[in-house]
Amino acid sequence: MAAVTAAMIKELRERTSSGMADCKKALVECDGNVEKAIEYLRKKGLAKAAKKAGRAATEGLIVSYIHGKGRIGVLVEINCETDFVGRNDDFQQFAKDVAMQIAAMNPQYVSAEEIPAEVVDKERSIRMETARQSGKPDKVIEKIVDGQLAKWKKEICLLEQMWVKDDKKTIGTLNQELIAKIGENIRIRRFTRYELGEGLEKKPDDFAAEVAKQAGLT
Repeated sequence: MAAVTAAMIKELRERTSSGMADCKKALVECDGNVEKAIEYLRKKGLAKAAKKAGRAATEGLIVSYIHGKGRIGVLVEINCETDFVGRNDDFQQFAKDVAMQIAAMNPQYVSAEEIPAEVVDKERSIRMETARQSGKPDKVIEKIVDGQLAKWKKEICLLEQMWVKDDKKTIGTLNQELIAKIGENIRIRRFTRYELGEGLEKKPDDFAAEVAKQAGLT
């Protein structure tokens, strides 16, 4: 077994923000391998975070984010258990990152559980009809459509989306890591995204008039 030194514990603590005792234990469990110890602490932290998920979270922040010279605006509510954590720098940075993610990736729901059954059914129906045109057996088509729906949910659900700052993490993973680090339940409750002109019927260009103007006929 490799000897665990103070320098190794210090390095692991700086890289994970975990307690000294936890770092030492992780290094002992992983035979002095720092990278494996990081993964060990991460899994341990996520397991703890899962246990906190059911706790009441009624404090937090409503954060706003404006992008593209006022063309996209986001409001997002993120809850935690205490107002103390609501003032925490890591929590506030997480809230800003989530708002930026919403602006950039335009999710429709926080999680897959929020998608109405009728919306899922309609999407499945459309994709089934399209897939049947391939002439493949129904059992094959169902598997294809199941895969397509899973991908679709990842695209429209905030927690399932890959983080724009690190495509190795989802927003859900980022959320769980913050819970593990801070020690409180933290959840993204709701959001609203505005895009300038969205939903408005735009006046079509009068192409004939424009051509006539350029030709000097008007």
